[in-house]
Amino acid sequence: MRNNNLKNVNDTIEWEKGHDMIPYEDAVAYMENRARLIATHTAKEKVWLLEHPSLYSAGTSANETDLIDPDKFPVFHSGRGGQYTYHGPGQRVAYVMLDLRKRGRDVSAFVRNLEQWIINTLLVFDITAERRSGRVGVWVIQENGTEEKIAAIGVRLKKWISFHGISINLNPDLSHFEGIVPCGIQDFGVTSLHKLGKKISMIELDEALKSNFEIIFGPTTPSKNLNN
Repeated sequence: MRNNNLKNVNDTIEWEKGHDMIPYEDAVAYMENRARLIATHTAKEKVWLLEHPSLYSAGTSANETDLIDPDKFPVFHSGRGGQYTYHGPGQRVAYVMLDLRKRGRDVSAFVRNLEQWIINTLLVFDITAERRSGRVGVWVIQENGTEEKIAAIGVRLKKWISFHGISINLNPDLSHFEGIVPCGIQDFGVTSLHKLGKKISMIELDEALKSNFEIIFGPTTPSKNLNN
């Protein structure tokens, strides 16, 4: 069921899928500009799916001691919430530029909706994923009872416009997470759809993301290009 806060949202949301590795700094610059345009009602809301070259991103709560191998990949200090995370090939990043002024101005509810979007998407592939109190992101329980993180969330708001967003581990090199303490959490590992035995393609994941996004956030329309 769609969130009741969205009943007055009539505009469709642009849906963009990048086909090349997008440099992190280019993506951040684009999102910041797009958020300004959305805030002044001169651009539509947008979701941008992409992959980044391997990098570490530090959120506003990042602790420098959690950067174990600072020379492994470029490190970017972003304005999003959260701590250190890894982005790289085989990981689907979805940047979500939405206007929370017409979506209840409730940041907690927005994050819960992002979590639910991921949970519903993974369920398409018979993966049961869950929230955990005090641990932002989405988690799965392995057969031995251990919990591992399969998706991360980190958002930023300016004038109630969101940017940054989520990342889901489809089939990244999970050893690259060893250069950081992911999200500042030492007691749990990370996993991916492929590690869980789900040998799906990025296209299949994208289709599930799109259909489940629309259920929660509203209808989408294909974006023409990144200059819009």
